[in-house]
Amino acid sequence: MVAPMHETPDQHATLQRLLDESYASAGEHLRSIITPEQRISAEQLTNELQGMVLLALATVNAAGEPLVAPVDGHFYQGKFWFGSAANSVRFRHIRARPQVSATHMRGEQLVVIVHGRAVEIDTSTGEYDGFKEQLREVYGGDDWDDAGFWGTAPYAYIEARRLYAAKFNFNKPQE
Repeated sequence: MVAPMHETPDQHATLQRLLDESYASAGEHLRSIITPEQRISAEQLTNELQGMVLLALATVNAAGEPLVAPVDGHFYQGKFWFGSAANSVRFRHIRARPQVSATHMRGEQLVVIVHGRAVEIDTSTGEYDGFKEQLREVYGGDDWDDAGFWGTAPYAYIEARRLYAAKFNFNKPQE
């Protein structure tokens, strides 16, 4: 099941500013790969990222080394959100060093890159019930509730410092 968009016009405007500011500050090499024609807007991005998308999430260990592993990513209210197990190495890293980077790729057609910090949420407050409903929509309501993730598994969103998004249309020769 594909979840409906949950972004407000103000969230789209904030997301568009972030995309524009990120691109403006990007290095020459990145701008040579993601050209202005390949960039996508905040509204296009939210349309592309409906439901669950696989993220390659990088956290940082105590030695300053990045560790990358996949997570179920949810683009909700203009931010990437994710969860993991309560005893995961990922959340131990995040609690000590919240700096993260994540990438979502769809073949050679779509790339989304985000750099920022992970903000762990308190699921007991009711403040994030909208996100809980997003998860229920994606994972199937009662079945997801029965699994008991909410309230036991940690969840976080990425407070983005930089965000890049592009669609590519490579014309590959036929074999």
